[in-house]
Amino acid sequence: MKHALCLLSTLFATGVLTLAGADRKLVLIAGKPSHPPGMHEFRAGCLLLQKCLAEVPGIQLAVHTNGWPTSDDAFAGADAVVIYSDGGGGHPAIQGDHLKLLEGLIKQGVGFGVMHYACEVPKGKGGQEFLNWVGGYYEDHYSCNPIWSADYQNFPRHPVTRGLKPFSIKDEWYFNLRWRPELKGVTPILVARPSDPVRDGPYVWPAGPYPHIQAAKGQDETMMWVSERPAGGRGFGFTGGHFHSNWGDPNFRKVILNALLWVAKVELPADGVSSAVTGEDLKQNLDPKK
Repeated sequence: MKHALCLLSTLFATGVLTLAGADRKLVLIAGKPSHPPGMHEFRAGCLLLQKCLAEVPGIQLAVHTNGWPTSDDAFAGADAVVIYSDGGGGHPAIQGDHLKLLEGLIKQGVGFGVMHYACEVPKGKGGQEFLNWVGGYYEDHYSCNPIWSADYQNFPRHPVTRGLKPFSIKDEWYFNLRWRPELKGVTPILVARPSDPVRDGPYVWPAGPYPHIQAAKGQDETMMWVSERPAGGRGFGFTGGHFHSNWGDPNFRKVILNALLWVAKVELPADGVSSAVTGEDLKQNLDPKK
């Protein structure tokens, strides 16, 4: 008994017992209000995902709304950080010293994910980092952002696709992204073939069309992907999420819930994350917009 107590004391002192039973911490950053009602509802979307994962074992989801957390303490103990926000030059990850903070976390093996507009960063400020951290990113005037119905019929064998069934849904699906050379460490998850009229535009902004997008007619495109970094750590990118109502689709929702667990290194159920969302749920936490 004395030896057993000594062993338990040692385990607690080293944190082994605490770590074994601890949830993985996922920090989810919801961007500031943007776009008309029902679009870019980052706060409502993040809080809905939090609700869906509330009873899932192994994960603690901390949601920070209205942009970047006010204190760096928000990232203490994080196992993954996911951003759902506006991007481009106003991307929260490239303001101030945020890239440096994220780089420090990622060097420790922290997972990193981006959703919808947060997939876009300027080529010269964040582009290389996103290639390293996530595996790809949206580049202005190279990638495009039409609103169209993507038809997803086949999925790779991967934890993020567990329980996923074929589905088609209308969204602002970005494509023709910048990728790591030879897609090293990148696994496409949602792949569909844009029609010729989709490639011909108009795109949301700039309206296009771009000749290099038109020249690729008949090719498949990747709208969601996962990645693994050579030094450790996981990433994912998801170009959908423009219309808040799409979170009501069970497959649209499942692939993201799966990705949130995976990027934080939480073991997924055999059939993926199950969740139920009502019409009333979709009305909750919407930003007040004119």
